[in-house]
Amino acid sequence: MDINELNDQRLRRREELKFFEEKGIEPYPYSYSTTHTAKFILENFDDTNPAPLSNVSIAGRIMTFRRMGKATFCDLQDETGRIQVYFRKDDLPEMYDLLKYLDIGDIIGVEGFVFRTKMGEITVHTRNFTLLCKSLTPIPVPKIEEDEKGNKIVHDQFTDKELRYRRRYVDLIVNSEVREVFRKRAKIISFIRNYLDNRGWLEVETPILQPIYGGATARPFITHHNALDIDLYLRIADELYLKRLIVGGFEGVYEIGKNFRNEGMDRMHNPEFTALEIYVAYKDYFWVMELVEDLLNSLVLNIFNSDKIVYNGTIISFEKPFQKVDMFDLFTKFIGEDLLSKDEIELFKIAKRLGLELPENSNKVKILDEIFSEIIQPTLIQPTFVKDYPIEMSPLAKKHRSKPGLVERFELFICGFEIANAFSELNDPRDQRERFEEQAKLRAKGDEEAMVLDEDFIYALEVGMPPTGGLGIGIDRLVMLLTDQKSIRDVILFPQMKLEPKNL
Repeated sequence: MDINELNDQRLRRREELKFFEEKGIEPYPYSYSTTHTAKFILENFDDTNPAPLSNVSIAGRIMTFRRMGKATFCDLQDETGRIQVYFRKDDLPEMYDLLKYLDIGDIIGVEGFVFRTKMGEITVHTRNFTLLCKSLTPIPVPKIEEDEKGNKIVHDQFTDKELRYRRRYVDLIVNSEVREVFRKRAKIISFIRNYLDNRGWLEVETPILQPIYGGATARPFITHHNALDIDLYLRIADELYLKRLIVGGFEGVYEIGKNFRNEGMDRMHNPEFTALEIYVAYKDYFWVMELVEDLLNSLVLNIFNSDKIVYNGTIISFEKPFQKVDMFDLFTKFIGEDLLSKDEIELFKIAKRLGLELPENSNKVKILDEIFSEIIQPTLIQPTFVKDYPIEMSPLAKKHRSKPGLVERFELFICGFEIANAFSELNDPRDQRERFEEQAKLRAKGDEEAMVLDEDFIYALEVGMPPTGGLGIGIDRLVMLLTDQKSIRDVILFPQMKLEPKNL
């Protein structure tokens, strides 16, 4: 149902609005006092003792209307759920006729008492009602009917995914399960914040507008500051500023905030996304693995009262410890060759043999990443730490203490997608400068995602940063996992969308 095409209903609603105004009834009053919610009433009404709910005031949106002459029923929906409301003409002699000027979607306040109907439904019997907001456009409320065999048939479902993302406010009204996803999202973030706070780490805020972007390999969004007459970049990661705080003497800092990457969109990527990053002094990536295991195990237990969840029909266990495997052991297992010693030409030939499409000028990092992403990553269903990455793929990670050519880095994969990324952080300013210079060479060859040299960050490392363990977790993907959603757009209230044709 395209609510833009219902011009006749919109016109009728405007005529109803005019009626209320001509009657001296304010269709958009300033406030309304409520005493109860739908959920509270439904959970606490007692047939043997109705007195505690003999005088209630509730407010919500009309979701159904059933008019039957001298009696009218409606379902009223507030944030907590729906409850039936009963209007009787004899009780509302001067107001009852106003009901025919109300519509599904209008918001009203109701005062009355609670009782149970002969059909057994807990209901608010109205003594008085107030129009709180006249809805001028209809909402697509699903209608349920039963066929001759008792099968339920649903009409007018609001199922168009793109329209639901664009008009999330309508989606939230008519699809209660969507509201539950975002309640759970808030609970997940709250738990993570409390978990970190309780361990004494400091939540901080770092710049979103940055003169030099860094901390990840991604293309930035660019804007311009008029007063300073300089270009600035929306941050692609918090990392370099959080490490500056470790240099400054904080021994554990974290930030939960928005990052922005000017890249493609798919079910796993939105250009604006939420991430957690945390850095703790005197720790390494082994310690961070244990932190991640405990954080996610505790989170899942808190939400589900179990260390297991179901995602896309598969049982996922968060029982500690998680599986750990070296990246190049996985390459050998799946490709049948040791890729660590291969150069770009050899890797490109292997990628071609595997049927992967890559630009002719692809560097070693891009080729290895493509092989891993396409061949190996989809097989990593249960929580798995993939560790010890090639140095070329990790410009900010410390060189491995015992494996030449590798760095101390891990990524956590669950259900075939990346959830977390962590390093033993590089704190040698000489090594860091060399890594940035290598990145500059990649940029010169056309890699627009390669990192930019940040002289101030190098200077901070020269001041001195202690050994540090760092971690990033994609909050949106974690919420996808824990709410069994298939697209990142389903866990972001207002995901980025193409402009509608009329706005182009």
